This record gives sequence, C-alpha cells and structure tokens, in this order.
Amino acid sequence: MSGLRRGSPSGGAAAGRTSRSAQRSLVVTGVAALGFLVVALVVASYFGATFGTQTVLLALVVAVVPLMIVIPSFLWLDRYESEPTRYLVGAFLWGALVATLVAAVFNTSAMAVLRTVSDPDAALATTAVLVAPVVEEALKGVLVLLVWLLLRAEFDGITDGMVYAGVCAAGFAFTENVQYLAEAYTTGGNEALTATFVLRCLLSPFAHPMFTLLVGVGVGAAATSRSWTVRVGAPVLGYVGAVLAHGAWNLAAVSGGNGFLVGYLLVGMPVFFAYVAFVVWARREEGRLIGRFLHPYADAGWLAHGEVVMLSSMARRRQARAWARASGGPGALGAMRAFQDAASDLALLRRRMQHGAAHPGSAEQERDLLLALTRRRAGFLPDPR
Repeated sequence: MSGLRRGSPSGGAAAGRTSRSAQRSLVVTGVAALGFLVVALVVASYFGATFGTQTVLLALVVAVVPLMIVIPSFLWLDRYESEPTRYLVGAFLWGALVATLVAAVFNTSAMAVLRTVSDPDAALATTAVLVAPVVEEALKGVLVLLVWLLLRAEFDGITDGMVYAGVCAAGFAFTENVQYLAEAYTTGGNEALTATFVLRCLLSPFAHPMFTLLVGVGVGAAATSRSWTVRVGAPVLGYVGAVLAHGAWNLAAVSGGNGFLVGYLLVGMPVFFAYVAFVVWARREEGRLIGRFLHPYADAGWLAHGEVVMLSSMARRRQARAWARASGGPGALGAMRAFQDAASDLALLRRRMQHGAAHPGSAEQERDLLLALTRRRAGFLPDPR
C-alpha cells in the first residue's frame, strides 16, 4: 500500500480525538443531563396546560426509567469508535422535540380528517396503524440520513447508523411516554399510571429504537457502498421495514388485551431477541473490521501485529488498559485509551477510503492519525526507534 510507510507523513500535529474515557463521560453527561433538562423544560411547558405541572413532572420522572435502559445499550454498541457528544445529544433532542412535535401535528390532523368519515375508534385505529408509522419513522429516519449526508467524516457505516437511529428513537419514545403516562395518571390515577409504566417502560422500552434501527442499518449500508442501487435502495428498504414493523406493533396494541399479548409473545419477543443478537453481532463485526483495515498499517510498520490483535477485541482492549494503568499509572492509561481511539478512527477511515465513501481531506486526516498513534504510544511504551 503506497504512502503508508512509517515516517512518510510530514507536517501537522495530530491532536487526535478526545480520549475514550472523556468522550464516554461527555456522552453520558450530555444525553442524560443536558438532553433531559432541555426536553423536560419543553415537554413540561407543552403538556403542562393539558395535564397540569405536577402530573407532567411525575410522568417525566417515571419516563426516565426506560431512557436509562435504552441509552446505555447504544453507548455499549458505540464502544469501538464513539460518536461526538454534540451529535448524539442533537440526535436525542431531534427525536424528543422535533420529531415528536411534528408527528403530533400530522397524527392529530389525520385523526381529525378520519373522524369526519368514520367513528372515533376506527379513526384512532387507522391513525395508529397506517398514519403514525409512516410519519414517525420518516421524522426519526431523516435524522440518520442528515448525519450521513452532512457529516460524512463522522459516519462510518452500519454501527453508526444504528447508534444515531437508536438515540434519536429513545428521545422520541421518552416524550411519547411522558404524554401516555400523564394521560394515564389523569384518567385513572396510580393504578393506570402503573399499568402504563409496566407496558410501555418495562415490557417494551426498545420498541421505537428497534423500528428506527432498520433505517439506521439501511443508511449505514448505503454509506459504505459504491453502488447507487444500494445507496438509494438500502435506506428506502430500511424505512419500509421500520414502517411495517411499527404498524404491526401498533396493530397489536389497538387489538385489545388478548391481541396485544399474542402479538407481544409470538412476534414482539422473538423480534427483540433477534434485535439483541444483531446488535451483539454488529459490535463484534466492527471489531473484526477494525482489525482487517489496520493490518496494512502493521505491514507498513506503523503498528505491531500484536497491537492489531489487541485493537480488534474489546476484551483485549480492556486488558491493555489494565496493563497500562498498572505499569504507568493514570497517564499511561489515558495514552492507551487515546491510542485505541485513534486506531479505531484510522481503521474506519481506511474502510471509507477503500469503499470510495471518504470525505475530502481524508488523506490528511489519515496522516494525522498515524502521527497520533506514534505520539500516544510514547505515553505508555517508549518508541522502539
């Protein structure tokens, strides 16, 4: 591979990204604190006039529970190459504010129109099954599409598509849960609130993320393909799949207790287990890809082949961080984390370059990351030169 021989890059200091530990802390703080506080203020103001401030605040607190289940799962998926904090916070806010509020306008308008030609129950069911999935999955999915189109340097493929889709959908579900929980408490008190909490927050916290995940997979596949058929068709197929899955879920929900139970046990649970298996596979696959695209740099002398083996496994990465901390203290640990972070960025950049999906300036970014590897390594292991 030409241009990768050790020492070939010149000029430009490589600052590298924020270390993984700092990045992870910022993500958690941004999504759990800033995102929640902003959404809480807007949602409390929006729903307060209808349900009362105290009821909305109660619903906000209860709705945090599924949020704290879903968000960490996508941060776990994002461990190899974490996304910038500001973009994840933006995805959460888009789902919680923009997508939910616009969807509410469309869904309410559709229901009003349907009520002029059918009874209220039929209008509600039709809106839930045929209108809401089309509108909501489009509004959530467009966030993933925008990240790919506008932030190509940060979008590496299927895993990133899943992460942005999942965080956006978690925000959407959070605001929607606040509304349903507040309605339940207003109409049925603690008993209705508890039933709604169990059904929406405990039994199906991943419903919205599972639907929108299909859009993320489609956009992620498009981001790493040269074929225009795939680049156009994959996001469309992902969106159609998300709409169909969402519509089927809503159909079970409006079918009543027995219908929901049958749909949940025979369809919902198997789909959830398939979703978990796919997420686990996606994380392992990203590690394998990192190893594959780092091997040329090891052949060129920028990495040791043993380092490539370490970098392609999350378990070995943890072992390497433990070794760095034991041998060199917090400074060496920070250098090891930054080394791993830069290596992940480098591998996924090389993947985009090989697939013809890299952004302008990727060659310069590659040189900076190579220099960053050398500098970060010096923090936990002296350079053999």
